[in-house]
Amino acid sequence: MLKQFLNFKLSQKLSPQQIQLMKLIQLPTQAFEQRLKEELIENPALEDTKEEDEYESDEYEREEYEDDYNDDEYDRIETDEINIDEYLSNDETPDYKLHSNNYSDDDEDRTMPIAASVTFHQDLLNQLNTFILSEDEKNIAEFLVGSIDDIGYIRRSIIDIVDDLAFTQGIYTDEANVEKILHIVHELEPAGVGARNLQECLLLQLKHKTPTEFIDLAKDIIINQFDAFTKKHYEKLLQKYNVSKEFLKKGIEEIEKLNPKPGGAYSGNNRIIEHVVPDYTIKIVDGELELTLNNRNAPELHVSKDYQNMLQGYKNSKDKSNSQKDAVQFIKQKLDSAKWFIDAIKQRQETLLVTMNAILFYQEEYFLEGDETKIRPMILKDIADMVGLDISTVSRVANSKYVETPYGTKLIKEFFSESMKNDQGEDVSTIEIKKILQNIVEAENKKKPYPDDKLAKILKEKGYPIARRTVAKYREQLDIPVARMRKKI
Repeated sequence: MLKQFLNFKLSQKLSPQQIQLMKLIQLPTQAFEQRLKEELIENPALEDTKEEDEYESDEYEREEYEDDYNDDEYDRIETDEINIDEYLSNDETPDYKLHSNNYSDDDEDRTMPIAASVTFHQDLLNQLNTFILSEDEKNIAEFLVGSIDDIGYIRRSIIDIVDDLAFTQGIYTDEANVEKILHIVHELEPAGVGARNLQECLLLQLKHKTPTEFIDLAKDIIINQFDAFTKKHYEKLLQKYNVSKEFLKKGIEEIEKLNPKPGGAYSGNNRIIEHVVPDYTIKIVDGELELTLNNRNAPELHVSKDYQNMLQGYKNSKDKSNSQKDAVQFIKQKLDSAKWFIDAIKQRQETLLVTMNAILFYQEEYFLEGDETKIRPMILKDIADMVGLDISTVSRVANSKYVETPYGTKLIKEFFSESMKNDQGEDVSTIEIKKILQNIVEAENKKKPYPDDKLAKILKEKGYPIARRTVAKYREQLDIPVARMRKKI
């Protein structure tokens, strides 16, 4: 038998306006500009002051118009859930244009020139035209070039390529013929392109070099002692070749000069290059820190004058048809959307500034001196408590945002770190420990690099008692290889 009962439940839900604000806050400058352009296209009631010449040339008429619809002589007219005066009066919304005085005077809209050059693969195909090949050989060579990945390798086996040539190109050949054409591809520039593995890539590059005794040694190492070389077993190599350390060092230096990613070094390669636009700028003026927000985050927006005129016309008209009411309902929706978007932008600016000001105050010592060891341990909750915002909001502000400092452009989230106790019981940032660890590794004797337990011992002597596994974790985060891989002859 079914039973019916009442249950009270308290829940919180974000309004559409709050969701819109949260989405805007997490956008960096470039993404925000794109979002702004999309909104200007979607909402005809929203206009950019910079793009409206009539608002620059007809300043007097605009002021006169604003005085007209702000005049108290108009009586409030109620129509089917639409209050026209609400949209014609600026009593509740004093200014539809957002202005911000907090941005750099020398801020410029910098654009990146795009080079009109051929692609990596197209350049390889152009080089094939310098070889005398039959029609089938040319088709096979072009197919091989198409099989090369962006860093310059062919990752597929010859037998698979033979099968693909038969099924997709209608070219029936054998492995020996494809191998012969592959040797032609190996003659293309940059040297090493078309290799099937790292060993072959390095060997192809060595073959392009002028032969010397050191080049010959390097070739023999790659061909016969590649495993010992990759594992840096230098003692084994010395015994194998019976040469001096200096001679072996010269041969290894020839290998270290080679490029393991020949395709990645090609200037015409279609690589995605991220253009970072700082969201903030921090300057030191007379010994004081000065924070400014990128002015591209402070657009000048207003509600369309034409839409306001349409509402004014509807208010003054005596006969109001159903079509006019539908049009006014549409205008109302667009005006609401424009108002919410403008308010969200203003709140976004305020949130970005107040959050970054708190980070600036918290890390003041670092921003004044530029010493990374001065970065204080700081988590999202520390800043959230200072500014009275939710942790998720602070996280959105820090996400993908950059600040230009006197010491370079920094990712804001890099200033957040956990704390650890030093030997004096003081809280220190993990960033400080990583910086000291990096300095120790850079200063070590590369002939006898420190293992992790030795690094942990040195850090302990410096006042940072951390475990060996913690040292290993920080070393990996800093992209520092193990001691054996750091060894130099």
